[in-house]
Amino acid sequence: MEYRNTWELYKEEQLNEVDAFAQEYMSFLDQGKTERECIDEIVNKIEEEGYRELSAVIASGDKLTAGDKVYSVWMNKSIVMFQIGRNKMEDGINILGAHIDSPRLDIKQNPLYEEGGFAYLDTHYYGGVKKYQWVTIPLAVHGVVVKKDGTTVEINVGEKEDDPVFFVSDLLIHLAQEQLEKKANKVIEGEALDIIIGNKPLVIDKKDEKEDADEKSTEKDAVKKSILEILQKSYDIEEEDFISAELEVVPAGKAREAGFDRSMILAYGQDDRVCAFTSLKAMLEIKETDRTACCILVDKEEIGSVGATGMQSRFFENAVAEVMNLTGGYSELNLRRCLARSCMLSSDVSSAFDPAFASSFDKKNVAYLSGGMVFNKFTGSRGKSGSNDANAEYLGHIRAIFEKENVNFQTAELGKVDLGGGGTIAYILALYGMNVIDCGVAVLNMHAPWEATSKIDVYETKRGYVAFLENADLN
Repeated sequence: MEYRNTWELYKEEQLNEVDAFAQEYMSFLDQGKTERECIDEIVNKIEEEGYRELSAVIASGDKLTAGDKVYSVWMNKSIVMFQIGRNKMEDGINILGAHIDSPRLDIKQNPLYEEGGFAYLDTHYYGGVKKYQWVTIPLAVHGVVVKKDGTTVEINVGEKEDDPVFFVSDLLIHLAQEQLEKKANKVIEGEALDIIIGNKPLVIDKKDEKEDADEKSTEKDAVKKSILEILQKSYDIEEEDFISAELEVVPAGKAREAGFDRSMILAYGQDDRVCAFTSLKAMLEIKETDRTACCILVDKEEIGSVGATGMQSRFFENAVAEVMNLTGGYSELNLRRCLARSCMLSSDVSSAFDPAFASSFDKKNVAYLSGGMVFNKFTGSRGKSGSNDANAEYLGHIRAIFEKENVNFQTAELGKVDLGGGGTIAYILALYGMNVIDCGVAVLNMHAPWEATSKIDVYETKRGYVAFLENADLN
């Protein structure tokens, strides 16, 4: 079987829709470089479309009926959305699930120090990264600082044209003979990924009798103290406030069109915000459906879906129970039936074929940029370790839906069998007994500071998600 290039399947008038959709997606990437920022963007969009906060509906005593739309945010980092269908939830719901966290550098809790005339922030990398890719590129700092009195200070420095940026230094090529002999995973050590944030010392006036009153001098850790003074004046925070801060270091700069033909998008965080955005847009596009439609956008996938905001948390199950209760159909048994009878697309990216590294891929079983939406029957590592492996019956059902709706898709694996692999949130939802398969967008440079996708794949994936939400039902 050969893949079909999706560009060749579109008519001229459809290409304008593709470009408009890509521009909206790029704006979403620019505004949502962290989980918290993504949640803010998503809530603003869905409330404009009539979604109500689940807790407010519960407090009001209202009931939910077909067509109603509700959402629940968990700890400002994960969200679940529901559009109530005509059928009983006990018969199952259709779920799209993606993640909104991406590889990055996190600022440690005791990060600020001075060395050799530079002020640094100590970092701990988050997720699977090639550490050498993060040196000498412009970096921005995003996040929040929560003070002891409960005040939250939002930080976003490095994105505006007149903002300063930050960087991790690297050894000059002239002295790098020994460095270049190291293995790639040792060229830059994790503890060397500290960002430089200043070089100018705090200048103080000397007032003692031995020096002229106008003479200026510096003191120990003067660069660090200069930074602390800036933080105090700009944000009213002090050094101890780093203890209760969540600050993320990400590549500075906006998403860009790539190629002379502007056919691609180059941006940070497309794994997996490309699937989050397309899932969100699908939820907003569907009409009233028989089965309740659901979209889960979660945190912590890149580190194993752990913690209270990861997919292994019970917040999703709890939200489903609350929604079932508001439709009048809740019981513990009905909840179990609902989850077991549900259909899910675990919406995550797949590795795209890269001709420069062709030997790493099985060309017959790899995703191609512009090849349409990608399905991975299984992920995992080597012998499918850590994988969800979708049933053939479910794949047949999905194929029938996509053929009916003329959605172009391809199937893939992550690479050659023995080279490695990866996982998604699919196996976690499969624990309920529901049908789950991995699918999403092909990405070039996955997990690098700048990742590439095809505009046509992004748009086609949204179309596929709409088709799934409106048609999936194995009962």
